[in-house]
Amino acid sequence: MALPALRNIDAFPVDHAGQRFVCLRDPEGFVEHPMLLTPAAFFVALQLDGQNDVVDIQHAFASQFGGQLLFTDDLYKIVHDLDAQGFLLTERFVHLRQRVEEAFLSAATRPAYLAGKSYPEQPQALRTFLQQQFLRDGGPGEPLGARSGDGVPVRCLIAPHIDLHRGGHAYARAYLQLFKQGQPEVVVIFGVAHVSPPVPFILTQKHFDTPLGRLDTDCDIVQQLASACTWDPYAYEMVHRTEHSIEFQAVMLSYLFGSKVRIVPILCGTFGSEVGTCEPGALSDVTAFLAACRDLVGLLGKRASIIAGADLAHVGRRFGDPFEIDDTVVRAVASRDREDLQYVTAGDAEGFYRSVMQDKNQRRICGLNCIYASLQTMRQSHSAGALLHYDYAHDPAGGIVSFADILFA
Repeated sequence: MALPALRNIDAFPVDHAGQRFVCLRDPEGFVEHPMLLTPAAFFVALQLDGQNDVVDIQHAFASQFGGQLLFTDDLYKIVHDLDAQGFLLTERFVHLRQRVEEAFLSAATRPAYLAGKSYPEQPQALRTFLQQQFLRDGGPGEPLGARSGDGVPVRCLIAPHIDLHRGGHAYARAYLQLFKQGQPEVVVIFGVAHVSPPVPFILTQKHFDTPLGRLDTDCDIVQQLASACTWDPYAYEMVHRTEHSIEFQAVMLSYLFGSKVRIVPILCGTFGSEVGTCEPGALSDVTAFLAACRDLVGLLGKRASIIAGADLAHVGRRFGDPFEIDDTVVRAVASRDREDLQYVTAGDAEGFYRSVMQDKNQRRICGLNCIYASLQTMRQSHSAGALLHYDYAHDPAGGIVSFADILFA
């Protein structure tokens, strides 16, 4: 009898207590906690395709490990442990998924999923933590003032979505400029759907909770954008539940302006152009949606700002590369990143896309589509943007992630 199949999971090597393990993580967030497996147990997990039975896996194990036997009890223990954690496609997982989906889809607000995990959950602790980002090494070196500026709000801001512990200084640099220039009424936020569902954009009408208060979603604007979609923009709304690329921007906006701004949260999924056979400008569903975004921002005029929560390169063993990170790799990544960013500061969305894709996105620029969408949404403007900051951070599992702050005032 075939054993149950392994779910689509994220797996990467980690060192723990002097030993090498493989860490399993649920990119959809149904399973809250990661799971560590020995390399041998991970090999067994990879054989769980829904078709292999006990004998098939034992034979594969012996072939892989020089004739070493995998006892049936040991195999069943691995299967049991994976199922108990929610990593297998079994009835247990189906019930877990149903409970989580029903709770999220029936709620009017999106909870602050990463509060208490990636940043403090208590309001005062969070305020202190965020204030420190403005004063830490690499940050702007000054805190927020008592009041925001009273000028015309920033037209477009490209900020990171890396976790705040590693990239908080870059958030501070970007958001300080947003604060100083003037408070917008509506902020259109383009984020990255890291799970990458097979639609170009995913909408939600849920308001966003943060430890500092709720940011209301402008449901009227979301409904207008939904009417421009040739697909169901809510079919993959569950992706919003755990996605951090918009959540971190919501936290920063709440810190800056409290609940005085409304947001339009848009996750960018798969454009269908990533295989390199065409560009997004040739895709009618993408161009029609972004034209609707551009028209709505145009109607809002000086009351609206656009934010892209976008990281750049993901390079190293953590992301599937066969090499370690050294100064040569860091310089090469930075050089190519800066080539791409020249098109971004010029407001050239198509040029940026072509620059990233000239090597088939070898650096894994995860912010590719949301930066493109942001540039297209503010395309009616011809003034150049300014690169405020460029940096990278090490991934604890081996690799680097680069990011930048770009301001279109």
